[in-house]
Amino acid sequence: MNTLLRLLETLWPWLLAVVGLGVAIGATVHIVLRKRDSRSVIAWVGLVWLAPWAGALLYYMLGINRIQRKAVSLGIPQISQAKLAPGQGASPEHCPSQLRTRHPHLSGLAEAGSRLTGSALLQGNKVRPLLNGDQAYPDMLSAIDAAACSVSLASYIFDSDRAGKAFMEALLGAQDRGVEVRVLIDAVGAGYSQPEMPQRLAARGIRTAVFLPTRLARLSPYANLRNHRKILVVDGRIGYTGGTNIREGHWLSLNPADPVQCLHFRFEGPVVAHLQQAFVTDWGFVTHESLAGAKWFPQLPRKGAVWARAIASGPDEDLGKMQDTLLAALSVAQTSIRILTPYFLPTDELSRALGVAALRGVDVQIYLPEKSNIALVQWASSAMYWQVLSKGCRIFVTPQPFDHTKLFLVDGVWSLVGSTNWDPRSLRLNFELNVECYDAALGADLERLVSIKAAQAREVTLADMDGRSLAIKLRDGVARLTTPYL
Repeated sequence: MNTLLRLLETLWPWLLAVVGLGVAIGATVHIVLRKRDSRSVIAWVGLVWLAPWAGALLYYMLGINRIQRKAVSLGIPQISQAKLAPGQGASPEHCPSQLRTRHPHLSGLAEAGSRLTGSALLQGNKVRPLLNGDQAYPDMLSAIDAAACSVSLASYIFDSDRAGKAFMEALLGAQDRGVEVRVLIDAVGAGYSQPEMPQRLAARGIRTAVFLPTRLARLSPYANLRNHRKILVVDGRIGYTGGTNIREGHWLSLNPADPVQCLHFRFEGPVVAHLQQAFVTDWGFVTHESLAGAKWFPQLPRKGAVWARAIASGPDEDLGKMQDTLLAALSVAQTSIRILTPYFLPTDELSRALGVAALRGVDVQIYLPEKSNIALVQWASSAMYWQVLSKGCRIFVTPQPFDHTKLFLVDGVWSLVGSTNWDPRSLRLNFELNVECYDAALGADLERLVSIKAAQAREVTLADMDGRSLAIKLRDGVARLTTPYL
């Protein structure tokens, strides 16, 4: 026995080293075979070998896409896309011909969207911007209060605060009237406040589900594979999406402790079926319940002049769709590009496309918060400004309160609204929903919103970036190395 113990004392460092080597090799093989982005491959492999055990553990917790594996293991069926009744929208063949007449240079962008999504660009929608929670929340609550048959609500964050309580009471009122209510909240987003809203809603009898529960709540600012979508559909006829979570910080008139600006949108018309389909797919993934029929998908007559299509993206079969959409839009821009995003960490492809657009003479303006709510992201972003500034793009920073707006405008006609940020997490690692809209009147309204922010913004120049101290440049440069993990 003593001999065996002495032998183990002698060999255990070697055994640990062999096991560690095996773990590193296994993680490396998995990274090389599964990761698509070469920068991400290099970053993760370097971390695995330079930080033995810790690197492999971090990759296991944060780097592995378990979405498809979980779906396969649970045997979740693919939910078919909602069918539009005759007259609800234009056919895919008819859309490009009409767009070619009204906006000929955007017809190729419309075709790209059709091929990327397999969905028709739908005619006859009414789209209304809602500024901050002050406009969005009363409108959404009023719609819930008037619901007759169904309410679908998905939110990344649903806080237990004054805003959350208002929505909870509205949902309870709808349920008491016999309305079918379904609420989906992301597991990480639910943990931003206590007590967590999923438990509160479930305790009151509301059908509530949590998207991908995780033990990494403490790492939530950097957690990936999250459902970042914000969707509300009432009676299958009125839809809302954008960048606004359910939390009182967005309700500026309440004088919240941490105010946040944002932009949300109300939709009426055929495109609401796209929003409902996104919710139904997510709900089915989590609960296995299939929502169908007129209660959830009624016939939708035309309500306005906007051509629109929802674009779902995520780390599954929709991977890469949003980046391809952004690249397609940048390539067709002729006069102006306006980008509002809280987080700006574009891929090399997007940086080059922005720069090329500016070189072609397009007026490219990018609006970012002057002070981010995530310091590491702001440092990494600052280190990347030169890539677009050097090609003629212009960057403006907006004052507090923190601006969470997500908006992309091309030539004052095409707009992309929804939940996606210009960073790797939104483009590759989280589930997002956006709506592309073709309409000059809507574009003019959004341009006016941008001009209001522009009047308060401060321009950042190459000279400003070059004038940073060496310490700040080093800090930002090192932070940029973490981009594949953000």
